[in-house]
Amino acid sequence: MRRQTSLREQIAALGPWFHNLHLPDGTQTSPDHPFGDFPQFKWQHVAKAVPEDLSGWTVLDLGCNAGFYSIEMARRGARVLGVDVEPLYLRQARWAARQYGLEDRLEFIEGDVYRLLNLRQRYDLVWFTGVFYHLRYPTLALDLVRRVTGKLMIFQSMTMPGEAQASVSANLPLENRERMLQEGWPKMAFVEHRVADDDSNWWVPNAPCVEALLRSAGFEVVSRPEHEFYVCRPTAVPEASGRDLQRLEAGIAGRSGWRIADGG
Repeated sequence: MRRQTSLREQIAALGPWFHNLHLPDGTQTSPDHPFGDFPQFKWQHVAKAVPEDLSGWTVLDLGCNAGFYSIEMARRGARVLGVDVEPLYLRQARWAARQYGLEDRLEFIEGDVYRLLNLRQRYDLVWFTGVFYHLRYPTLALDLVRRVTGKLMIFQSMTMPGEAQASVSANLPLENRERMLQEGWPKMAFVEHRVADDDSNWWVPNAPCVEALLRSAGFEVVSRPEHEFYVCRPTAVPEASGRDLQRLEAGIAGRSGWRIADGG
């Protein structure tokens, strides 16, 4: 007679876990997480910025990992699509959905933010945390996220230390570029090698840069409920952002290739 696998054994077989999920019976998936009770301690602050009742809402969770935030949104009544590039995390998320009895509200698929280029569907809430600084093309990602956001977007990125804000002119003269070096000017550090022994970390913005990036993609920052978390509302898409995205799509579709004149 085959022995039934215990919950602890199932968790171990699906490890390692980056999300410490608190399962319905109180069992935790990563009780010795190096960050503590992660991401529960983040959620305790961010939860207040999300509507309590998400019945009828659709949610897109980009970089869903083991599904902590997807599950929290589903528990509030939303239908959630979680997306991640890591098959292990997706297996964890699907298993966790069954433990919570939320399979009817949760779907998890493999993919990345750039697949939004081919998506025309909108989601009431887009959850975009723990991803931005891992992207080679971060502004493209924000433009794509803006296009699929209906009501709210929750954004998070690793940032450089400091909250100083510099006065930024609407039109900086070329000869005054030294102002870009001052503290609080919106800027991103490029990571050529590694941060925290992770070669998937590419860009680390400062806080003013995060807000400037969000505005340039067509978002208004509504609140900052937790360190590095931004609750955003979609606004009008800036002309430059919309135009560049259209050009990119046309180029990918082969409609705007270079025309090379014959020599002679």
